[in-house]
Amino acid sequence: MQIDVVHARDSREIEAAFGTLARNKPGALLVSPDGFLFNRRVQLATLATRHAIPAVYTLREYAEAGGLMSYGTSLTEVYRQIGLYTGLILKGTKPADLPVVQSTKFELVINLPSASALGIEVPPTLLARADEVIE
Repeated sequence: MQIDVVHARDSREIEAAFGTLARNKPGALLVSPDGFLFNRRVQLATLATRHAIPAVYTLREYAEAGGLMSYGTSLTEVYRQIGLYTGLILKGTKPADLPVVQSTKFELVINLPSASALGIEVPPTLLARADEVIE
C-alpha cells in the first residue's frame, strides 16, 4: 500500500492538494485533526466528493459538513472531562495529582448522501454499528 502525504496552509493549497490527489487516484483519504483543516471542513468535504475520493475524518463535524464518514473521539466527552478536571483544580487539587485520562468514547458517523454521491454502498453491518447515520 502506498501512502501519499499532502500538506496545505491555505485554501489555495487545499485546492492544489486535491489536484495532486485526483491525479494520484488514491483509494481513500484520511484528514488529520487540525484546527486549520477543521475550519475548512466544508471545502474539504466538497472537494473530496467532487474528485470522487472517499474521505474519513476524525471529528463528526466533518461528516455533518458533507464528508463521507468520521470516526474519532467524542468532543462532547472530551469537554465534559475538561470540565471535571477544571472543577477539581478549582477546589484545590493539584494538576500534577490528577491522572492522565484517555478518551473512552468514540463516535462513528456515516453520511449516506455523500456515500451515494461517491457511488459507495455502505454495508448494513457498518450502518448498524454507527453512532449516527446522516440520511
